[in-house]
Amino acid sequence: MAKNRTINVKGTEVFLYEEKKQDYISLTDIARYRDKERSDYILQNWMRNRSTIEFIGLWEQFNNPNFNSIEFDGIKSMSGANSFSLTPKRWIETTNATGMVSKAGRYGGTFAHKDIAFEFASWISAEFKFYLIKEFQRLKDDENDRLKLTWNLQRTLAKVNYHIHTDAIKENLIPKELTKQQINFVYANEADLLNVALFGKTAQQWRLQNPAEAGNIRDTATLEQLVVLSNLESLNALLIAQGKKQPERLMQLNQMAIQQIKALLNNPSIKKLK
Repeated sequence: MAKNRTINVKGTEVFLYEEKKQDYISLTDIARYRDKERSDYILQNWMRNRSTIEFIGLWEQFNNPNFNSIEFDGIKSMSGANSFSLTPKRWIETTNATGMVSKAGRYGGTFAHKDIAFEFASWISAEFKFYLIKEFQRLKDDENDRLKLTWNLQRTLAKVNYHIHTDAIKENLIPKELTKQQINFVYANEADLLNVALFGKTAQQWRLQNPAEAGNIRDTATLEQLVVLSNLESLNALLIAQGKKQPERLMQLNQMAIQQIKALLNNPSIKKLK
């Protein structure tokens, strides 16, 4: 799933998106810094240069196993001539390039992998490229700080509740003399009970619905969900100790999840952590 963001570079709003952990930056927005009314013309002028063709072709050869090198050689041989012209759309369709992407819609335009976008920005203005890299790095630092906060919170919550939850399962659900494989199955079963109560699906169901996502269902949880998951683990341990059967526990856990998520969404203290 693509993640969209915007940065401000010397008064110009530059749209970005991330897909499969790769950052793409709007070349259309960068061109607008030079000429707001003729951004397409600016971009096509850049793509007429032989040095540009060589650079983006080299990028594709290093990063794209499906790149059409034969078509690329033909384009490169024509580049630099007065009659030569090349649009991003033609480049993408002819060579099967992935370093550039054309997107439609409100925030559409021509996007390129950050390596190519920085090269284009350098052609536009060395100063603009400097500020583009600076703002891009600031954005990435902010995102990394948030990821660290979420990871630390998840780790802290897990430590607090891990022994409570697993001890309750050992004492009340696992018969004696089970094999290690059987014991692990019981834990997985209880983990999915919490997954269904909070996310509405098991880990396997989530994986089938999100084959391209890295990690697992809990890795993509929101801050609110992580807090509630911690509380669900404690409640489930208590219900297990009381001898409650899974259907009854699932209903109580789901009701608690709904109530707590609603409360946390309006909690100012949680909002400050974001």
